[in-house]
Formats: sequence, C-alpha cells, structure tokens
Amino acid sequence: MLVNLRDICAIAEQNNMAIAAVNSASLEAIRAAIEVSEETGYPIIIQHAEGHEQLVPLKYVGPIVRTLAERSSAQICLNLDHCEHLSYAQRALDLGFTGVMFDGSALPYEQNVEYSQRVADMCAEYGAGLECELGSMGSREGGERDEGGTAEEAGAIYTNPDQAKDFVEATGLDILACSFGTVHGIYKGEPHLNFDVRTEIRKRVKVPLVMHGGSGVSDEDYVKAINAGIRKVNYYTYGAKYAGEAACREIDSKRAKSDSAIIYWHDLTPVAYESFKRTFEHVVKVFANGANPVA
Repeated sequence: MLVNLRDICAIAEQNNMAIAAVNSASLEAIRAAIEVSEETGYPIIIQHAEGHEQLVPLKYVGPIVRTLAERSSAQICLNLDHCEHLSYAQRALDLGFTGVMFDGSALPYEQNVEYSQRVADMCAEYGAGLECELGSMGSREGGERDEGGTAEEAGAIYTNPDQAKDFVEATGLDILACSFGTVHGIYKGEPHLNFDVRTEIRKRVKVPLVMHGGSGVSDEDYVKAINAGIRKVNYYTYGAKYAGEAACREIDSKRAKSDSAIIYWHDLTPVAYESFKRTFEHVVKVFANGANPVA
C-alpha cells in the first residue's frame, strides 16, 4: 500500500527505528525493495532522484513503483529524492508520488527557505509529505562525484542547529535532512559522524531527521544515529556497487569456463536482483533497531 512520507516517518518515530530509503534506478532494485519489505514486515521508501533521470526517466519509474506499491501488502512510500526544480516536483506529484525531498542546500539560505515554502504548498495540495535539506554534504547526488571522501574533503557544511529551528518553522516541512558527517558516493576512509551536531539539532526541532549518504556507514553508527533521532536513512551507492560487483563476478565466471562465452544481459539481472535483496534485507533489519515488524 502507498503511504505518505510524513506518516511513514511517524511510524519510525513511534518505534525508535529508521526507514530505509532506497533509490529506484533499476527494476531489480525496485523488486528487491518491495519483496524485502513484504517479507520482513518493515516499511520502506522507494525513491527516484532527479539526478537519475538519465538512468530511468521519471515518467516510467513513477507509474511502475506506484502500481507495484498499490498492489503490495507492504507499507511503501514513493518519494522524489534530491529534487532541485519546482517543475520536476510538480511532475512527480502529478504521477502520484507521496513524498518530495526538495534540495535547496546549494542555494543561499533565504532562497532555500523561499523555494522550500513553495514546494510545501505544492505538497499540501496533493497530501504528500515534504523533506528539505539544510547544510551540505559537499558531493552531490546523481554522479557528479564518484568518491565522497570524508565530509571535510567533500566540502561539507554541517547543519547549524539554531538555523535548523528557524528553517523548520519557516518552511513547514515534515522531515529534515541534516549534514553531520556523511557524504554522497564512495567513502575513501571511515566516515566520522558528528553526533554533537545531530544532538543539538534534535534538541531544537521536533520533526524526524534524515541521514543522507547513508550507505557505507557502519552498523554501529547506524544504531547510534537512530537512537539519536534519525528516522530515515538514504541508501543507494553501496547497494548499487555490490550489485555491479556481483554482475562482474558472474561475467568472470562465464569467461573462465569459455573465452568465447556469450554474455547475455538477462543473465545478469537476476544476479543484480539477488545482490540488492541481500543488501536491502540487511540494512532494513539494522535500521529496525530491534523494533517488531510493523503491521
């Protein structure tokens, strides 16, 4: 069933857990996410990033995920991830998305507030939830930077806790993406999360908080972040990386048996699907943080 972004994060708040938010850049990832949610009993967010338009256009992925979610027994939110253009948000809402993440983090603060307010009005017309970002992780979603490095190397700007309070009140957002040490892309070393920043934000705002750049973080840090108020964790890069590596191993295996082996794409898609499913099952259970499956 389709669930509003605001409501699915409220479930996480009630159960001291986080919802896995996985990107829908392939049918294999979509299928794996839905089946993991159905089998584990935990809600999931399937999201399409504006930066992935060249991988799978919005006009195709929106109807696919919406139809599958409506037919599923799982609680699924269809969310637009890292939207930077109001017209793109409008298109997603028209297609039935139940959440929008507007990313104005690269804009001057006043403009971020102005555009976030406008998206809030748009979401209200459709009954969709709104996520906005304050602060910056430096590297951008959608492949502008392949390696995130550390937060400092990526040029991250940690979210200002006092400004976060004003931002939430001014925009009327439902959940807040904040910067406290994660980055998009592949980490060059161990990520170092600044939990003091996150704790100070949590003291000042009452809305659920979001961790972007979540893949690559240790299970122990996931639990710490969740216990400190993170209710949505974006997970994409490493899941896609592991699926790519699994496909490469399959190719190597076939070529080892015969140098002239023909590689068919349809032989690789089940391998990618199984990899996504293993990865998503693991993170969904870690993010559940000991909570019982949600009926």
